Amino acid sequence: MMRSIWNWLVLGGLFMRELLLSVHQVALTVLRPGRTLRSGIVAIPLTVRSDAGIAMLANMVTLTPGTTSLHVSSDRRTLYAHVMNLEGDPVAQIVDGFEARVCAALGEEKRS
Repeated sequence: MMRSIWNWLVLGGLFMRELLLSVHQVALTVLRPGRTLRSGIVAIPLTVRSDAGIAMLANMVTLTPGTTSLHVSSDRRTLYAHVMNLEGDPVAQIVDGFEARVCAALGEEKRS
């Protein structure tokens, strides 16, 4: 029980951190229009299994400024998202961050 509560708290904390970092990036882009960013659509391989987990992950991606979930593949193994800033590895950030924490909070094992 305590582990479950802890996993939900960690997920909430991660979301708040990512929200603040994203708001900062979007604000910099608005305040410095000459700032060059490379945006694009990325394919995020899903290891979360449940409808609730996929919906939670897609909503967390969409609620983070600068990213928008677009589509889940029919086999439910890929989430497509538009990312405002492709700097770094946004797919790994989502998989290793949000998705791992969603799986932990829901008590799901990641599918291989």
